[in-house]
Formats: sequence, structure tokens, C-alpha cells
Amino acid sequence: MGWGTLITRRLKVFSLALFVYFDYKAVQKRVQWVSTVKKNAIWAKTHERNARRVLKLMIELEGLWVKMGQYLSTRADVLPEPYIEVLKQLQDSLPPRPLEEVCGTIEKELGKPMRQLFATFDVDPLATASIAQVHRATLEDGREVVVKVQHDGIKEIILEDLKNAKSLIEWIAWAEPQYDFNPMIDEWCKEAPKELDFNHEAENTRTVSKNLSRKTEGGSGGVSSDVDVLIPEIIQSTEKILILEYMDGIRLHDNDSLEEYGVDKKRLVEEITRAYAHQIYIDGFFNGDPHPGNFLVSKEPPHKPILLDFGLTKRISQSMKQALAKMFLSCAEGDQVALLSAFAEMGLKLRVDMPQQSMEIASIFFRQSTTATEAKENIKALNEQRERNAKALQEKMKLNKKEVKHFNPVDAFPGDAIIFMRVLNLLRGLSASLNVRIVYLDIMRPFAESTLLGSLTRGPSTNSEWIYDSPVNSEVESKLRSLLLEMGSDKILGLQVCAYKDGKVIIDTAAGTLGKYDPRPVQPDSLFPVFSVTKGITAGMVHWLVDQG
Repeated sequence: MGWGTLITRRLKVFSLALFVYFDYKAVQKRVQWVSTVKKNAIWAKTHERNARRVLKLMIELEGLWVKMGQYLSTRADVLPEPYIEVLKQLQDSLPPRPLEEVCGTIEKELGKPMRQLFATFDVDPLATASIAQVHRATLEDGREVVVKVQHDGIKEIILEDLKNAKSLIEWIAWAEPQYDFNPMIDEWCKEAPKELDFNHEAENTRTVSKNLSRKTEGGSGGVSSDVDVLIPEIIQSTEKILILEYMDGIRLHDNDSLEEYGVDKKRLVEEITRAYAHQIYIDGFFNGDPHPGNFLVSKEPPHKPILLDFGLTKRISQSMKQALAKMFLSCAEGDQVALLSAFAEMGLKLRVDMPQQSMEIASIFFRQSTTATEAKENIKALNEQRERNAKALQEKMKLNKKEVKHFNPVDAFPGDAIIFMRVLNLLRGLSASLNVRIVYLDIMRPFAESTLLGSLTRGPSTNSEWIYDSPVNSEVESKLRSLLLEMGSDKILGLQVCAYKDGKVIIDTAAGTLGKYDPRPVQPDSLFPVFSVTKGITAGMVHWLVDQG
């Protein structure tokens, strides 16, 4: 790709960005003087015309911009409806590449002519996406396969698009500081190039398939952590060619076919969500790109989800798994202390201490999904919450309105958490696009619990290590510790006991863990928020002492 092409692509991107930006600014001024009915109509037309402008450029430029459009088209829970309807076209096939280019790439990569590789090869592709297109074929041994062929020259285009996207995000952050997506684009710049090596994708596919095929026992409350999904078998791969087992399925946006085959869409999205919860919390290895184009539904009952495209797959450490699980469960329990602890463990640093607002923001990612028909109310609620948090931040930091717009409360944002949140957003968009409501807390909870509790069926084992290793001060303390071992972790989550006699410590015992979802051990100096009962305890002790003379 020559310099002229690179400069032209960049000019087109920034020209459209400026055009759309000033269009919205002009409409923002205009609607101040019209009625609510006219205001809604004006905004609807504005969204539609700008969505069409964006779609036209994305189809023209292809590459990374198509992937971005596919992502945006799934966010029916936060984006205006016209954008969803228009950008949804990107989930269908793009214009196919010439057959000569496709065959040339196959023969060059596999080192044989087409007639020696395949008994049959469909001329028309099953689908054409941003990076590759897929053809159905039959091998010489009769196996039906799909052949994924990378577009010629797409690597240079993707790398250039990443630079343009980074520059665009920086400009948006400068023009509208409240919309700073730099951490997200930085992580994408790091991960996206991995999709360009199909050997990498083949290995990822094998790993995820092996992980999800493992049988595991029931989780908290008897909820099984087994997942019921299908993943195509890998036949062969090179850097630019991937040959997989053919699976006949229905696309998620083909609503008529889903209805015709009687697919339970709610159960479908729940099973996909379970598969991702397993990948994140059990395996620590998950697909970071679950947009609707990467799923099919098997035509045979019980209509299992078919998972495709593992090019953008993320591996996280055991400590990050635990931190993400703790963040999830602290939101479920409303535990602000555990949430801030999870932030610290994952490397998310805040410039300001605002636990309540942190809880509200984190809970957004795990809230019950909304249907597409509720999108407008959902956007309104999110905007109102954003305004409340900005006001609280302004009061806390004593900033004026202009200063609070430029103040970023996050000092450091870990890349692993960004991909994790992107997955949650895509899953939420998936349920919204299929118009079903999913309670993520119920589905993902057993998987997150298993990470912190060490097993899907057992909590921490009750043994001598369950009691904090500190000196035994007396015979009565020895008896107390024996009693604690008999009672076990089924009856006691965590405790501290301290007793004095004649001015000397005779008991100083700690046991258990800090919380149901906080596996850190209770120590003699661990702090507990018991401020609400200390006055009663103190008053009772004083009365008892007086009674004893």
C-alpha cells in the first residue's frame, strides 16, 4: 500500500469525523428552541444520516473500520436505534474479493494447485468479513470443510487503521474530555495484530475447545458449570489460510430462520454467556471478540450455539482471574470495600476515593441486560447517572464545571480488564439485538465463585491452616482452637477472639477468611467495620463492671 493510499484513508477518516462532530454540535444548538416532539424527530433524522455516512465510509475502507462497525452495531443498549439498524448491515457479508486473488493465496500458502487440494470448492463465499472471506469446500477424503482466506494486503491496512483510530480517539478525548477511550484503543492496538496470523487462531481454537469440553461439577447452589456449545475442529492452518470442519448453522441476525426452527433465543444467549463465564473465570483464556457474526446456531435440536473466530483471544493470570471474580461478586453483594480491593489487585488505580460512585460504575457492566425496545430509556438512565457522578466528583474535588470535564479519576487502567469489559459489553449488545433480557449475575456467579473458593463444590478446607498461625497464650485458647476446628468453615466464615485476664492476654485467635468472596485470611490485626455495635458493647460492659462492684 503506497503513501498516497495511506494519506487518502487518513483524510477520509478525519474529514468524516469532523463533519459528523460539527453536525451534532449544530443540531445541539438548534433543538434548544423547539418542542419535545420536534426535538425527537430532529435527533432521529440526525442519527440516521450520520449513521449512513459512517456505514458508507466503513464499507469503502474495510479493514479495522468494519470490525469497529460490527462492534457498535451490537450496542443496542446504549446507541441510538438508527445506528443499530444501519450498522447491522456490516454483520452481513461485505463485497467479496476476486476468486483469482483467493485461489492465488490458497495455492501460495499450501504449495499445491487447487485441484489437488479440494474435490470441490464453492466459487461464491459463505461470508466476507473485514480480514478474510470463507468458502465451503470438500477435501479429497470427502470431509466437508470451510476455508478461511486472508485478504491480500490486509495486514498493512489494519496496522495503518490502528494508527488512524488512535489519532481519532486522542482528538475526541481533547474535544470532549468526558469521552476518553485511550486505554481501550491502546489495548486494541496491542491485541488486534494477533488476528492476522491464522496459525495463532488455530491454536486458540483448539485450546478453547479443549477447555470447554472438560466436565466440571456443580457450582454454588448446585448450578452446573458445564457448557453446551459447539466449536469446529481445525483441519489445517498457515499464516493466511485456515481450514475448519463445516458446521451448518443459522446466523443470529436471521430472525426469520430462528423463528422457523423454534430456537429459544433467551436460552441461546444464556448458554453463550455461560461459555464466556467459563472461559474467563475457570480457564483464564477467552475470546475477546464475541460479536454476532462470530456465532451460529445449530439447526438440529437442542439448537446449540456454534462458536467461531478465535483470532482475538486473551490469556489472563491467576491473580487477574481472582481480581475480576472479586470485582464481579463485590458488585453482586454491594461490597464497596471488596470492590476497591479488587481494583487494587487488578492494577486499576484511582485518583480519588469515592467508593459509592466506583460501585455504581462497576455495576453497569454486570447489570441485567435490556432489550432493544428499552434502549432509549437505558441511554437516558446512563446519562443521568453520569451526570450525578460528575456532580459528586466536582463537589469532592472542588472543581468547576470546566475543570471536572478535564479531570480523569482513573490513574491507571489495566489492559486485561479492558478486554474483559469489552466482552461484557458485546454480550450485553448480543442480548439486546436478539431482544431478550438476561440476568448476568445469576449466570456468571457460580463461575466467579469457583475462582475465589478454589473449587466448584467446596469452600476453603478446614484444617490447622484455617486458623491463623499465632502463639497459643493459654490452655483455654488451645481448647477454643480445637472447638473452632470442630465447628469448621461451614458454620464460621471468619472471626477474631481476644481476651484478657488480670491484665494479660490469654486468647488472641483469628481464623477463616475476610469475606465470602474475599479469600484473604483473617489475621489478629484485620479491621472489621463494627462501629455500629461498639457503643452497645461498651455500655453493656460498663454496666456489668458496676454490677460487679
